[in-house]
Amino acid sequence: MEYKDYYQILGVSRQADEKEIKRVYRQLALKYHPDKNPGSEEKFKEINEAYQVLGDPEKRARYDRLGSSYRAWERTGGPGGFDWSQWVGGRPGGAQVDMDDLLGGGFSDFFNSVFGIGGPRPRRARDLEQPIAISLAEAYRGTTRTYQRNGRRLQVEIPAGTRNGTRIRLAGAGEGDPGRTGDLYLKVQVLDEPGVKRRGDNLHQEFQVDLYTAVLGGEVELHTFQGPVLLRVPPGSQPGQTFRLRGRGMPKLENPGQRGDLFAKLQVVLPAELTDDERALFEQLAELRKRKS
Repeated sequence: MEYKDYYQILGVSRQADEKEIKRVYRQLALKYHPDKNPGSEEKFKEINEAYQVLGDPEKRARYDRLGSSYRAWERTGGPGGFDWSQWVGGRPGGAQVDMDDLLGGGFSDFFNSVFGIGGPRPRRARDLEQPIAISLAEAYRGTTRTYQRNGRRLQVEIPAGTRNGTRIRLAGAGEGDPGRTGDLYLKVQVLDEPGVKRRGDNLHQEFQVDLYTAVLGGEVELHTFQGPVLLRVPPGSQPGQTFRLRGRGMPKLENPGQRGDLFAKLQVVLPAELTDDERALFEQLAELRKRKS
């Protein structure tokens, strides 16, 4: 059986902490996702397998002990090959929380042997699916949820840019007994946000200006998920006119460093009541328009 160096696969040091391992894994998983990079299925599976071990404290501790023994054997060059007998058939570690979109499946013989899947494989318990609702603002920024499953507290990270129907996998949190549990899949529903609509990675919203700003031009404070933005309204802007704010839309799920656009549609609010002076001025304006035409 061939030893697999999971640290080398992820490109992290053996002293890397959990946060760094997770960050590097997500970058590599996005880079080599088969939907984005056809032909990278094997690399994608290898990256996922490495994270399943290094991202789980129990599996990582066992793997580090195995690695120390294996490197000591390499240094001595002992006869007869490495003794795997004390390492095969270990008990699987705890549940991992991963986006279903970023999972490859199909583990190597090395993984199966060391982490308890060697020999006759027990019947896998049933997977479960559960809906989870988040707001559009939470989908924009990313959020977390906490679940109690099978006696354990699991914190689920919902990434920025999550769409309706995105499934998040909690490995080992489904039905069954310890060691042969199924998985729990959380199916995300992104709730509507008042005044804002999502279309793909773009956002659409309306904003209001008074008649005078529409005619004469001016600046309007537009409230977005990134905070307030000053929008310049040119003189003579028309009701229904749409302004495009590049990069102010939703983060892209596959590449959070990129964002869609925000399309802001202008609505003109007309004065409901006029003073006598205002009416007189509007009448003068109407007369000037008649003469001009």
